[in-house]
Amino acid sequence: MANADMISLFQSVGLSESKAQETAVNSELASAFKTLIEKAGGPPLEKSQGVLVYNVVTKLGAARWLDSHVDMLMEHIKHKRLTSSKQLDAAFDYLKNGGAPGDGFASATGIGITVTTEQITQTVLAVLNSHMDELKAQRYRFNTGVLLGSVRETLKWADGKIAKTILDEEIVKVLGPKTEADLAKPVKKKKTPKAPKTAESTTTKQDAKVVEKEEIISVALQGKALQFHKPGGNDTTDGYVVTPTTKARLAAHLKRTGGQVRTRFPPEPNGILHIGHAKAINFNFSYAKVNNGICFLRYDDTNPEKEEERFFVGILDAITWLGFKPYKITHSSDYFDELFALAVKLIETGQAYVCHQQADEMKGHETKVHSPWRDRPIAESLQLFQDMKNGKIDEGKATLRMKHIMKDGKLDPVAYRIKFCAHHRSGDKWCIYPTYDYTHCLCDSFEDITHSLCTKEFENRRPSYYWLCNAVDVYTPVQWEYSRLNVLYAVVSKRKIAKLIGTGCVRDWDDPRLMTLTALRRRGFPPKAILDFVNKVGITESTDTSLDPAAVEACVRDELNVTAPRAMAVTEPLRVDIDNLPADFPTTVSVPNINFDESAGKHTVPVCSVLYINRDDFEEEGSKGFKRLTPIQSVGLKYLNMSLSVNSVVKEGGKVVGLKCSVARNTPDNKPKGYIQWVSSPSPDKMPTRAELRVYSRLFHHPNPEDPEVVPGGFLSDVNPDSLKVFDDALIDESTRGAAVGSVFQFERIGYFCVDPDSTPTNPVYNLTLALKGEAGKSSNK
Repeated sequence: MANADMISLFQSVGLSESKAQETAVNSELASAFKTLIEKAGGPPLEKSQGVLVYNVVTKLGAARWLDSHVDMLMEHIKHKRLTSSKQLDAAFDYLKNGGAPGDGFASATGIGITVTTEQITQTVLAVLNSHMDELKAQRYRFNTGVLLGSVRETLKWADGKIAKTILDEEIVKVLGPKTEADLAKPVKKKKTPKAPKTAESTTTKQDAKVVEKEEIISVALQGKALQFHKPGGNDTTDGYVVTPTTKARLAAHLKRTGGQVRTRFPPEPNGILHIGHAKAINFNFSYAKVNNGICFLRYDDTNPEKEEERFFVGILDAITWLGFKPYKITHSSDYFDELFALAVKLIETGQAYVCHQQADEMKGHETKVHSPWRDRPIAESLQLFQDMKNGKIDEGKATLRMKHIMKDGKLDPVAYRIKFCAHHRSGDKWCIYPTYDYTHCLCDSFEDITHSLCTKEFENRRPSYYWLCNAVDVYTPVQWEYSRLNVLYAVVSKRKIAKLIGTGCVRDWDDPRLMTLTALRRRGFPPKAILDFVNKVGITESTDTSLDPAAVEACVRDELNVTAPRAMAVTEPLRVDIDNLPADFPTTVSVPNINFDESAGKHTVPVCSVLYINRDDFEEEGSKGFKRLTPIQSVGLKYLNMSLSVNSVVKEGGKVVGLKCSVARNTPDNKPKGYIQWVSSPSPDKMPTRAELRVYSRLFHHPNPEDPEVVPGGFLSDVNPDSLKVFDDALIDESTRGAAVGSVFQFERIGYFCVDPDSTPTNPVYNLTLALKGEAGKSSNK
């Protein structure tokens, strides 16, 4: 079957285009996948079936216990007896532990078990009743994950989505809709003086730690993460390769670490981290924390041509901003001497050789023809490797390659290449640099990492990870994979972001239209909201997750709703002169910072006979349903308990430039249909604070700008030229004066805005964080 046909087949059974292409390139994997598709009754297959078949085929080889059961599993998938990843995982666990096909298999995997909606409802009600007092006391702050966990424990094979829906509905029946108090930010408890330590106080402190761990588990560490091996139990995991020295190496590892959990976050310092990295940061640091372990920040700095100091700084800033602190900051370059010594050992044991094939000859190493230099004498490779190190061979004329066939079919991956380029830390000491495939697993070993957590695209590299550690006889960590997080209407590739910057589509890595963490920070996204988002996405082994930006924006709104002070602003000011200013007209008005939270305090807004309203809050010819100001319709002024009426319209050249108005007290008989925000100053001869408001919309027109079928002209052709609109002459109220960079306000009836670093004392600049929910569609009725 032609490669294009393979890709089409794999996409038809549920693989994404990129995953289908990746699978088709590996002829061995592709052939096995095609065979299993046929055994499962395809093609065609339903996508849910295709995903299950793919999960089986990717385990073949590494999980030897599985080989004799493949046909049986395909039959169950074909006849829809195994229909979910949960069932398939249960099947894997059962078979791995020596279980045999038959009634025991059916019972262990839920085959033939039907859980009705009525059963789920009854179980939900029973669980709710057992927690009713706590639920009513804590209301919507109660951790519903505990309830859902109890339901799943009782009804193991119930549909999780249906259970969650029923649980949510029943909670609303008990508690009613959320109140302002439910939405308000929890009040922090005041610190009390430290009391002398007693047995009782020690117990309380320990209990507090347990609660903290349970909260982390409930939101961040779900599914397979709860089944990870204990330190030292590496050899109990699927696919882990055991050699005669494995037990001794594991024992030495445990002696060095004391059984401590160790993770690491290993970014390349050649770009800025994006929102997908937030998931990886959260997972690595949180898993270590909940297990009383440590997490390293290791810069994978093996490509000196593309590394810049600002990227090193930016990565650490992002991690710190999210609220995490590395146990230790290391660099792959810290281990250059050790890596070189192990490369020599590989050559001496006949497992590596110096090759002179050019890059285009071995691109991807996908050829089935071995290098003509693969069997050269060991002594010759040793001398040539030293010559490479000493700068005696030109760049591109030699590489060190490992004698190993990778899971995706690539032959003899490169371990070292020549680069006559100074390194930011080691200077000119080296002119050969190790590759990711060589460096990554060995640095994990040097740091005694227990859980090497990485995204699914590295799954094919796991056998190579184990092979290399065993080949040089060092401690072998365990690699665990989880699904990658992608966001639609965005690109996160460093190369493509660099193109966006180079072509002027965005200003830099922190342009608020991007999904980099620095961009989201500049846009005003709170770090807590980002962590809430990645926790809700969770950790799964399924295919990569692609979500609409609205998912993260919902978390941002939830957080800013209870933290962002309110202020009034007008984007396109229209002057209003009040003709009948009453003698008791207030010169200031007190406005709550957050209208439902008295503890947030208040701020004072000046008022005089000249106000400014938003130009679109006035219509000379009131359209149907328009509830704001017209020549024949008054409108309420927020916080003044007054309504504004038009006496005359001021025009210049046919354009409305001002209004002459009068005000009247609001009464039960004189109640306006709508209310608008306004901005004023202490006196009519002074202008309110002027500001520049930058309003951003989506950078791309299509959800997947990199999809050539949807965007044949490439992602640059999909850029939205109207993704930035600047209001140069906006007016904002005095309470915002002097706000620090990064401060976020809710400009009432407009949206959340964040103070930009471009701000100066005389020219404040704000970025739109998010419009208020539904504002665009409802503004005409306000």
